Amino acid sequence: MTDMGKYYEDLSVGDRFITPARTIGEYDVAAFAGLSGDFNPVHTDREFAASTTFGEPIAHGALGLSVATGLISRTGLFDGTAVAFLGIDEWRFSGPILFGDTIHVSFEISAMRETSNPGTGIITRAVQIINQRGEVVQSGAMTVMLRRRPESTEV
Repeated sequence: MTDMGKYYEDLSVGDRFITPARTIGEYDVAAFAGLSGDFNPVHTDREFAASTTFGEPIAHGALGLSVATGLISRTGLFDGTAVAFLGIDEWRFSGPILFGDTIHVSFEISAMRETSNPGTGIITRAVQIINQRGEVVQSGAMTVMLRRRPESTEV
């Protein structure tokens, strides 16, 4: 059996984590446009994007959010213990993600609560997506249901 991620009991409010980083390229944006069907020219047309406030193409906001979930997954912290992704709250897009930006995620356990099911608990993570310049480009809260540590059957 492979190593499991952290169980509900292994975490505490205030625990902070940093993910690996990833550079967002033109290919990522083109692939996301094809997958999502969002071909807004601010993402896909260099000439159009040059005439916008940004002056160049930017990644889709939802692409940044999606990559953030992948970066959190890369930590292995919730491998085999995450039961369900329950929601995203108060998500803010505070800056663009430009082609070539390298982003990582910083997150903190901001709330925890038990459920009526003794096998699960709920955690809320305060999440920030940060670029290579140290700028927070997106932030919000992600709520996840986690497995609780199984009771030992040792005698």
